[in-house]
Amino acid sequence: MAENRHAALGLSDEKVLDMYETMLLARRLDERMWLLNRAGKIPFVISCQGQEAAQVGAAFALDREKDYVLPYYRDMGVVLTFGMTAKDLMLSGFAKAEDPNSGGRQMPGHFGQKKNRIVTGSSPVTTQVPHAVGIALAGKMEKKDLVTFVTFGEGSSNQGDFHEGANFAGVHKLPVIFMVENNKYAISIPYERQVAAEKVSDRAIGYGMPGVTVDGNDPLEVYKVVKEAADRGRRGEGPTLVEAVSYRLTPHSSDDDDRSYRAPDEVAQAKTKDPIITFGAYLKENGIMNDESEKEINDRIMKLVNEATDYAENAPYAEPEHALKYVYAEE
Repeated sequence: MAENRHAALGLSDEKVLDMYETMLLARRLDERMWLLNRAGKIPFVISCQGQEAAQVGAAFALDREKDYVLPYYRDMGVVLTFGMTAKDLMLSGFAKAEDPNSGGRQMPGHFGQKKNRIVTGSSPVTTQVPHAVGIALAGKMEKKDLVTFVTFGEGSSNQGDFHEGANFAGVHKLPVIFMVENNKYAISIPYERQVAAEKVSDRAIGYGMPGVTVDGNDPLEVYKVVKEAADRGRRGEGPTLVEAVSYRLTPHSSDDDDRSYRAPDEVAQAKTKDPIITFGAYLKENGIMNDESEKEINDRIMKLVNEATDYAENAPYAEPEHALKYVYAEE
């Protein structure tokens, strides 16, 4: 029997299987969106493939009844964990009136859903970081037991919003978890041309918080460090910077050709560490999943994806005049 790492973290067999299913749902939705884009049915895809373990591992470590998440545009795994559905995400991809993020106004990846405490993001990268810090400050002022969790890419860690937010959170000991999803590329620029430090987490010391770099392909490792960070925040010990290192398995978006800046061999090598495969293997080694149940899970998820696709494709678009709603005051 393989080492049972999840039990040591207080995770049941059912819980880790749920983590795997959420990761797989994110992957299958993402793959379907690429097909729909290439078929000319949806305009844009910005992918989570390769980063599902970091997203789902982290989100499972949070309290879905109390905590607020401020995801960045790849975070399908985070928002699915916090209560968005396959149908919600497909409605967004097709830009239909029922899209919960924006009523079909905004491009995909701008997640927002009030009932699940998913705070909407903006198109300029990293603007969600000061928002996360502000919500944590409000929670502290109102003596609420909440943590805010905000994600961004390693390229975004160079933006002023990150540094200002991290500094404020450190000074005021706010319950914020900053998670950098380091997928090695800011569009076409590799890590070494973005950051002089060996690790993004090295920046934490400048803001008086712990910084930890973790294998973003391992959901259990990410769960562990985010759980510790959440516990620290709840105890009033302030923020944490987590760097989850993975690899972006797709081009930056459906409008990008990654062959112009990275070698196919590099991508092929990264695919050998695909978290869907490696975490599936861990579950099989521990007797939690076998080939038969794996097929059953995949079939069930594909049924969800197919139903969500059909529903969203046939759902109505917003009325043109709805573009004026929420823009001007109405008498």
